[in-house]
Amino acid sequence: MNVTEFTYLRNAYENKLHTSDSQSQHLFELGFIDADLNITDAGLNALEPYKVDNAVIMAAGMASRFAPLSFEKPKGLLNVKDEILIERQIKQLQAVGITDITLVLGYKHELFEYLAEMFNVKIIINHDFNRYNNTSTLMLVLDQLKNTYICSSDNYFTENVFHAYELHATYPVVKHDVSEAGEYYVNADADGKILDVIIGEGTWCMLGHVYYDRAFSTAFAELLVKEYEKLETRENLWEKLYIQHIDAFDLRVKHYEDGVIQEFDALHELQQFDSRYLETTDSPILNDIINTLNVTLRDIQDIEVVKDSSYPLAFTFTANGVAYLYEYSATPAITHQ
Repeated sequence: MNVTEFTYLRNAYENKLHTSDSQSQHLFELGFIDADLNITDAGLNALEPYKVDNAVIMAAGMASRFAPLSFEKPKGLLNVKDEILIERQIKQLQAVGITDITLVLGYKHELFEYLAEMFNVKIIINHDFNRYNNTSTLMLVLDQLKNTYICSSDNYFTENVFHAYELHATYPVVKHDVSEAGEYYVNADADGKILDVIIGEGTWCMLGHVYYDRAFSTAFAELLVKEYEKLETRENLWEKLYIQHIDAFDLRVKHYEDGVIQEFDALHELQQFDSRYLETTDSPILNDIINTLNVTLRDIQDIEVVKDSSYPLAFTFTANGVAYLYEYSATPAITHQ
């Protein structure tokens, strides 16, 4: 099935065909849609190989760059525009009929466990979350990789990006007018197949929910098992392993308009998206700073994690232009820099 046929047929399934044209006439002649542009049983049978089987939501990491909120709870449990990030994502998956959903948890996993009963999702605990990267998460779900969405718990989608059917393995990309250090940028051919990935330089940035089709799942699972014995593989993102063997995989880009896929790497990015975080917070750490220094939430800026502190959790920040260090253990301390 080519891309155009698939897109029209999926639109028919989603009741998005409203006008008859040459392509819908073609599908009608094949018996895939009826005269009212509704999908037929034959059309459903044609779509069956492309049916999404399940979703895996990765929620194991601490997201230390998102200090100080991530010091207190996982980023996927943040309330953004009156919805919990991971709850919103689960609801969007379920809205298109994807009910086989597995959460892979690690950092403060007990805070997520209410979701099992609320949404009837499966939970797996990644006990290596604090020493290895998301390759360790995928190793725990190898038997579930089929036609599978691989999601991150901290993404916010302004519209439902999920579908019951997908044609190819895809990685979402969004346009950056200016390249950002550390981001992954793709070059693709005319069919959308990713040819190479350059870190820190490019236009189309990889971001959001990835889709593995069965061919990609099978091949990548075999590669991951083979390479996982290497410390380099365990400590890196799965995308780096894919990039190292990029010629062996058919992974296509899927373009999204600016703003559809949101990812918050720092507090100021969340504040730009949800203005509530400019005025109020339920963070004990931020409230401690506000009360101790007699400042407002807007005054707290330039938050940077300190990794070489003797305290388990530490970050620097400025308040009204003055630099401070916040170190937290049993007794938090705020000091001038």
